Amino acid sequence: GFGLCFLYLRNVRGFRWNHKRVYRVYRELELNLRIKPRKRLVRSKPEPLSVPETCNAVWSMDFMHDQLEDGRSIRVLTQIMAWRGKPEVIRCDNGPEYISATLLHWASSQGIRIEHIQPGKPQQNAYVERFNRTVRYEWLSQYYWSDLDKVREFATQWMWRYNHERPNMALGGITPKQ
Repeated sequence: GFGLCFLYLRNVRGFRWNHKRVYRVYRELELNLRIKPRKRLVRSKPEPLSVPETCNAVWSMDFMHDQLEDGRSIRVLTQIMAWRGKPEVIRCDNGPEYISATLLHWASSQGIRIEHIQPGKPQQNAYVERFNRTVRYEWLSQYYWSDLDKVREFATQWMWRYNHERPNMALGGITPKQ
């Protein structure tokens, strides 16, 4: 607002103008228009995100979308059952890819329970949403991919670095593998 503008001109830029002169120019530039504050929606307190007590108790799952040079789509689904074993529960949103009969049949044949989050509440699947943001900003959107094998190779290398070399501040600055 005006106060910060006046202090900036006086103390930082070194102009010796008084506040009346600065305010006159401030008004002429129509900087004194009041910005109407938005009405805040009253929201109920969100349910705390459940923290699994054992490895493979709950997995979070989500899709990301990108394209190759030739326009073909890449849909990346994290499937690491061969490395880590299968989970007891998979938590996912209510997208069409997760409510399909094919996925539900596959999960029941594997002995995996599918838990859907409440519609419009992505914070209930916050672990995977945060991971997806990291993947998208650190490598998926930064490169122009020519074929799917290069994407798979880079994803494998990045995942190894993520777990073995990249310090995680939520863990106190150590890597997840430590």
